[in-house]
Amino acid sequence: MTIRNSINELKLLIRSRFGLIWIETSDPNRLENLLESAAEQLGVHFFNWTSTHGLCRHGQEGGIYGTETIGAALQTIESLEAPAVYHLNGLWPFPEDPMVVQRLKDATKKLTGRNSALIVSGQAIAIPASLACIGAKFEIPAPSQGEYLQLVRGLIQQMKTHQAITVNLTEEEAFRLIKSFSGLSLMEAEKILTRVIVEDGRLDGSDLERVLKAKKDTISKDGLLEYFPLEDSQIEIADLKNLKNWLSKRKQIVTDPQKANSFGLVFPKGILLLGVQGCGKSLCAKAVSKEWGLPLLKFDPSNMYDKYVGESEKNFKRALKMAERMAPIILWIDEIEKAFAQSACADESGATSQRILGTFLGWMQERRAEIFLIATANNIDALPPEFLRKGRFDEIFFVDLPNLEARREIFEIHLRNRKRDPYAFDLNKLALESDGFSGAEIEQVVVSALYTAFTEEAEITEKILLDEIKLTHPLSETMAEKVAALREWAKDRTVRANS
Repeated sequence: MTIRNSINELKLLIRSRFGLIWIETSDPNRLENLLESAAEQLGVHFFNWTSTHGLCRHGQEGGIYGTETIGAALQTIESLEAPAVYHLNGLWPFPEDPMVVQRLKDATKKLTGRNSALIVSGQAIAIPASLACIGAKFEIPAPSQGEYLQLVRGLIQQMKTHQAITVNLTEEEAFRLIKSFSGLSLMEAEKILTRVIVEDGRLDGSDLERVLKAKKDTISKDGLLEYFPLEDSQIEIADLKNLKNWLSKRKQIVTDPQKANSFGLVFPKGILLLGVQGCGKSLCAKAVSKEWGLPLLKFDPSNMYDKYVGESEKNFKRALKMAERMAPIILWIDEIEKAFAQSACADESGATSQRILGTFLGWMQERRAEIFLIATANNIDALPPEFLRKGRFDEIFFVDLPNLEARREIFEIHLRNRKRDPYAFDLNKLALESDGFSGAEIEQVVVSALYTAFTEEAEITEKILLDEIKLTHPLSETMAEKVAALREWAKDRTVRANS
């Protein structure tokens, strides 16, 4: 939906006799512009209320005397006869005062049917039950590429009146700059761009990396999401050929969605990766991001839960909203069973987990945004059975321990990544001796061997690597029963990711 369509939808709500409208937003300036436009097109006045200035009519200096408290402001709104849109800015979190709730009900009743409405804005709004039946919730779409472009042009022009600015962007760099703002509010994008320009008085191709870094910091500030730009998605994965083939068949759906839609295909939902720890499940998310050319968002469930009632659900919904704003993207949830573990307890934490699970399942089923979900899990017993139902994911893959050929390739990758010539070692022998090792355990063998060689002031040798292999007890030994049980469970229920 474009911002113009949003204005029309908002006007329709007001004309449809909704006197109370709740709007979620993290960009109050953009909301204010939208409300001003809607009021102007409806031919009514626009008022903005804050606790510091009271009720102010748009275009006039100063507020109406004595309307700084919300109760007094609502009383004044009831007495005004002219149709208007009233924005109650800063009312959230919603006051628990029953008198305010009643005043809000009375004012809503008075405004209904008069091309007028009360607008209550905020983030992660939970509408009070006593008011839910008389109001409507409205969502503003994420800023379009055109809005970001308009912001960049306007900001540059404005800053040029105060300081000398050099702008040197190719057409491709300008496109990448605008695209890099995807998922951010206009206010967030403006702050990032202003800081980048002010630092050296320039805007050129070298600033793209700084913009992405600032975007990553903005998205990650509450600890719920971590942003991985495409430039960071450099990763090599050994084997998993069946999974790679499945993903390659769907790449064109992502890179050429119009052609896919005309053929009757839709954006893929996602995959669930089950398997032994350390076998490359988590690396797959970064690899898919690189292969498909889509940014990656990692959701960290451990930071979702809050001690205050209702806050955990708000955190979760806020994370999903951010993901939708950034679409098309890859959304990665690592060890998803820890976020939605089955709980037999009836305490508040168990109830919260169940509510969040219900929200997530509903979102998975109904989402329209182009989000490819990659979820990984190690413990099938802790995973809610609802996740395994057909249709939640496009496919469920089982990632097993690497075979001989894959282990050889893993040794080659990790030796080369650490600036060693892999062909100076007998890779076949190393692969044979490391039977039952996961990819992570093989990497640790290489790292430990380097530490040993460094301590002995010598170069890493094949013997040192073999000694480290002998000293390592892999999970396939220490947790043999669990690994065997997981393989047995996955045999007829999943698709094998390995070749």
